[in-house]
Formats: sequence, structure tokens, C-alpha cells
Amino acid sequence: MANTTFNGPVRSQNGFQSITKSATTGAVTVTGTFGASTSVTDLTTTNLVFTDQNHPTKAAINATATATAAQVATGYITSTSAAATTITLPTGTSLGAAVGATQGTVLDLYVDNTAGANTVTIAVATNGILSSAAADTPGSFGDLTVASGATGLARFTIMFSSATAYVFTRTA
Repeated sequence: MANTTFNGPVRSQNGFQSITKSATTGAVTVTGTFGASTSVTDLTTTNLVFTDQNHPTKAAINATATATAAQVATGYITSTSAAATTITLPTGTSLGAAVGATQGTVLDLYVDNTAGANTVTIAVATNGILSSAAADTPGSFGDLTVASGATGLARFTIMFSSATAYVFTRTA
């Protein structure tokens, strides 16, 4: 079948499937299904990145601690502490395993300290490297503290250089 190009939205009431067809047997294999409950099975060879900005699951860290990989993988950490709090990120190995990271995987991490009464400081762990952009721009990309109150929101980007190591940068 020929390729088809559409101009405008493509809609379906029953979802979409991406398939491969064996040239020798003609067998059809579904490689991705896109519908009401989307599931994607193998996008590693296409190097696509999906981000969920809704964050239906949030992790609360209200005292100095090392965040678990599962907490960071939610992409959203809240803190309501009255005391200054340091959150140390998990190792690159444990975080990489939790998110199925490969070289090039990117994860945004939001830290919400709007209900806190003191600062939150983020620290990187083993196999976590603070971005050189952070060192070059103190007070912005290098600011690892999140104020409390109305301005107490920050976004950090975690970029994996391998399945077990990441570079950490403040991006907002």
C-alpha cells in the first residue's frame, strides 16, 4: 500500500495501530497501539521521548532524605516542610532502571515547594553529574535551591548519557 499524507487532524473512533509485516511469511505483528488507553511496545529504535506533564502521581518528601527512584520517576515532588530540606537524587543506576533509561532518555522533574515554609535543596548522587551549564550560570541553571511560597516551583531536566548515568540541569 502507498504512503498517505493528510493535511489536518486524523481521527479514529477505534484507535490506531502500527504494524510490521514479514516479507517472507506475510505475518502481521502489532508494534504499537494508540487509543483510549495508549500502549507503546517498542520505540527504542526510533529514539522517541514521551513526557507526561499532567503528573497524576506526586511524591511528597517533607524532610531531608534521598529520594527513591520511584519518587523521582513520578516527575513531581512536593515538599511542605517548615525546616530547610535537602533532597538527594537516587543513583544513576537505580533511576535509570526505574525509568528504563538508555542513552538519550530525558526526564523532567518538577519540585513544588509552594506549601513549604523553608527552602528545598536538590543534590545529585553517584552517577549524577551537575550540568556544565549549571556551573556556567549560577543563580539560574546552577540554582539547586527551591524557594518556599508562591515562587516555590522549579523544573529540572535529567538527561541520561547511558542507562546508569545522568546529567542534571535546572531548566526553570
